[in-house]
Amino acid sequence: MGEEKIKDRKEITIIADRLSEKGKIIVFTNGCFDIIHSGHIKYLYEAKKLGDILIIGLNSDSSIKKIKGEKRPIVNEQERAYVLSALEMVDFIVIFDEETPYELIKAVKPHVLVKGGDWDIEKIVGKDIVESYGGRVLNIPFVEGKSTTNIIERVLDVYAR
Repeated sequence: MGEEKIKDRKEITIIADRLSEKGKIIVFTNGCFDIIHSGHIKYLYEAKKLGDILIIGLNSDSSIKKIKGEKRPIVNEQERAYVLSALEMVDFIVIFDEETPYELIKAVKPHVLVKGGDWDIEKIVGKDIVESYGGRVLNIPFVEGKSTTNIIERVLDVYAR
C-alpha cells in the first residue's frame, strides 16, 4: 500500500538530493504521531501546501519513551509509519532514534521546516541548519483540543475510571 514511502536515513538523503536537484521544494516536519487524529491530518495538509514533497521524521519508540515516558508510545513505530504512509499528502517517512531530528534535518536539507503552532519558531530544532542556506522555518497553527494526550484521557475517562 504505502510501505514504499518508508525510507531509512541513507535512502532519504539520496532521494532528497535528487528531488532538490530537480527543483522540488522539500518540506520537513517531525513528530511522534502516536494516535493519528484530525489535528494531525489538518497539520499535514497545511505542511504539504508549503512545497512539493513532504517528508516526516518519525520519532522511534525508544525516542518517544525518552521524551514522553515509559507508557508511550501507544502505537509502535512500524504501525505509525504505515498509517502515515497511507496519507496522500505524505511523500516519505523516516524513523529516527535520537531525541531530536537535528541530524536527519542535516541529511535531508529541506527548503521548509515546519512544526505545529505550539512550538515557538526560535525553539524549532534544525532552524539554524535550514536558515543557514536560505530555507524557511514556520509553524502551523495548532488545532485546539486535538491531541493524543486528550484522546488517551478521554478513553481513560470513558473506560477505565
